[in-house]
Amino acid sequence: MSRAASATWLPSPNFGPRRGGQTPELVVIHYTAMTSAGAALTRLCDPVAEVSAHYLIAGDGTCWQLVEEDQRAWHAGAGCWQGKGDVNSRSIGIELDNTGRHPFSEPQMAALDTLLRGILTRWSIPASGVIGHSDMAPTRKHDPGPRFDWRRLARQGLAIWPDGAGLPGDFDADAARFGYPQANQADVLAAFRARFRPWGHGPLGDADRIAIADLAWRFGVDRAHSSA
Repeated sequence: MSRAASATWLPSPNFGPRRGGQTPELVVIHYTAMTSAGAALTRLCDPVAEVSAHYLIAGDGTCWQLVEEDQRAWHAGAGCWQGKGDVNSRSIGIELDNTGRHPFSEPQMAALDTLLRGILTRWSIPASGVIGHSDMAPTRKHDPGPRFDWRRLARQGLAIWPDGAGLPGDFDADAARFGYPQANQADVLAAFRARFRPWGHGPLGDADRIAIADLAWRFGVDRAHSSA
């Protein structure tokens, strides 16, 4: 069994074995887009809904574990990251009780900090393996959205952040090298900005190109393979 000490166990029937003997190498952050944590719990534990996540964190910081970490929860859906699909089989999914229209509370973020630290340690997942749902599915998903504080996680070594240095490159090529799936530029740019430049607006600019070039150079597919 693989459970977090900080979470209350509330099992969902919606899970299965990880395919091909895969183990978690990613953590995918979501928001629930529902009216309450209770409503989200009901849905994530409803066999008819056929959705789940490993964890759900309420706005007051209460954390539930719904699926064992070594099992495949049904949270990611269609999409890929760094050229590999079946994200469900190689990730742990965390749902945050939030509509996407308001900030994430301090108790909720503090609970996430604790939970993430344990997950990354247990599975030897690097900070670059913590991604948003919109990263792996930019054409259809927007969570956790521009109100989520990625820099907070990065300051603790629980996520990554561009350093703002370097020269602008080819945005599309660098986005693909970093990990984004093939999609139209507008969707990838929106997902990238929501995570790394939520203050960015208007046409693609050099600030976008510099940031993604830095991320691609430090954390891109070839970098990951060379250090494996």
